[in-house]
This record gives sequence, structure tokens and C-alpha cells, in this order.
Amino acid sequence: MHVIRVLVHLAIAVFAAHTLCVGLAQAAGAGSTKKKIEQFLDTDNHTNNWAVLVCTSRFWFNYRHIANTMSMYRTVKRMGIPDSHIILMLADDVACNPRNCYPGTVFDHPQKTTDLYGDNVEVDYRGYEVTVENFIRLLTGRVEQHTPRNKRLLTDDKSNIFIYMTGHGGEDFLKFQDSEEINSYDIADAMQQMWEKQRYREILFVIDTCQANTMFSKFYAPNVLSIGSSKKGENSYSHFHDRDIGVSVIDRFTYYNLEFFESVDMSSKHTMADLIGTYNATLMHSTPGVRTDLFARKLEKTYLTDFFGAVQEVELTPEPFPIGQRQEST
Repeated sequence: MHVIRVLVHLAIAVFAAHTLCVGLAQAAGAGSTKKKIEQFLDTDNHTNNWAVLVCTSRFWFNYRHIANTMSMYRTVKRMGIPDSHIILMLADDVACNPRNCYPGTVFDHPQKTTDLYGDNVEVDYRGYEVTVENFIRLLTGRVEQHTPRNKRLLTDDKSNIFIYMTGHGGEDFLKFQDSEEINSYDIADAMQQMWEKQRYREILFVIDTCQANTMFSKFYAPNVLSIGSSKKGENSYSHFHDRDIGVSVIDRFTYYNLEFFESVDMSSKHTMADLIGTYNATLMHSTPGVRTDLFARKLEKTYLTDFFGAVQEVELTPEPFPIGQRQEST
């Protein structure tokens, strides 16, 4: 009888040890799987690109500012960024202006080879919706609850954002529709809020206006690369006066940027250094400025497609990740 009791206790101990080992193995396997998934998703690279394109000018004689913005819009779409990731703000609609002798069109060259307005343009903020308040709310995510999706910047900490602004400005300010102004402190504070709220990974800020370089002189948020068309005390000049339309159709700084981009596609390996290296103050009639002290990467290692394209890197793994499979509790 004593021998039987010893055997029973021994069997129970063996079963308990086996159960414990199985439980520990399952826990270790679940932990390993979870760790693999976290490592796969936690990449240092950005996962999505966005563009915010802002024309702040009204009235027919500011035709070139609308053309500037529409040209950038065409470029980022051609490079692969979809309309769902583009916020287009146009303060005026010159395409339907009674003075337009080519109704429903916008051109950036007297030869009129490319209609920038075309049949596939999605304007998200139009006319009097283009205000300083709406622009700041857009960047910081502090929009009204009923705001539709196309008027929201739905970015995260893996997003790279290209912000382009054009209009009339001066030292540390940019006019909105000749009725209000945004200053360099406003944009600087908005970007800091964006960083604190994890709304971006990197920002490329480009502005084409008079004394443009002063608009990013107050920036202090990290991972922001800034480019302007003219230094303090300088004007930013127009290009290509169209005698049929009666106004200038593009600004010089924007034109020479676009000229470079015409040789670039979504698979390009051109870098920001390549683009900036083409800047010629003689051709632009102003001195472009570049601020890199807040930007962590070298321009030679920063591809244009990091901001202007939508090509995403694909990582091939030797074994599948069981994402979505049920994990047994331990």
C-alpha cells in the first residue's frame, strides 16, 4: 500500500511538472511572437507621405500664385501621392474668373501645353475657407468635430509631410487673402504642437514669397527641413508673362523647382541635395535659403521620394507573422 501511494504522488508530480513546462513554453512562444510583431511594425522609416499645398492669394492679378500651387499639386500626384493624402487650399478660383479667356483652365507657361486644372482636381479648402485659423487647425488636428475627412490631416508619427505655401509676404509674415496675416511664430508654434502630438516624423517646408526665408527663422520643432525663395530684404519674382491671359503665370523659384522635377519619377534616387544644388540665384533673381539645423538626416541621404512620392518599402521575411491569430491565455 505504501508503494502504491508513493507511485501515485510521483505520477501527480510528473504531470504537474509537464503541465508547467507546457505552460511556460506557450507563454514563451506567445511572448516571442508578440516581440517579433512589435519589431516588424516598429520601423524607423516613415510609412506614409502627405502634402499640404496652400495658395493664400485672391484676385485675378495673383494668377501666378494659383498656378504655383496647382503645379505643385500636379507634381506630387504624378509622383504617386493620392488625393486622399493631399490637402489643397486655394483662396481663389481663377479658372472660372470672367477675365479668363480660356475658361476652366489654369496654365503655368505661355505655350499652354498643360492644363493644371484639368478634370481631376480636388480642392479641399476653397475661397473664404482659406484662413489662418483653418490652416493652423489643420496642422495641429484641432478641427471641429463635424469636419469631413478631406479637410483633416490624418497623419501620425510615421508620416512625412510636404508643406508648400505661396502668396504675398514680407519679413516674418504671409498675407492670407489681403485680409489677415500669419507670422513665423504662428507656424513655428503649430509645428511644435504637431511634434508633441506625434503628428509627423519629418516635415519639408517650402515657401515662395518675398523675404520667404524669414518665415522659417523662428522654427524650433525637430526634424523640419525648410526651403525659401528669397532672403530677408529680397523680393520673389514672377516668370513668364502671358499676353493672352494678361498676367504672369508662375513665379521663378517655383518654376525652376518644377523644371527639375520634370526629370524625376516615383522610382528616382535623386536627393534633396541634388535639387538644392540646381538653385541659381541669377536665374531666380533672388537668393534661395535652406535651413538644415533642425533636420536630423544629411541632404545627400534624403531622397526626394521621401516627401514627394508614395512608394513604400516592402520587407520580405523568412517566415510569416501570425498577426490576427488567437493567442491562448496562460
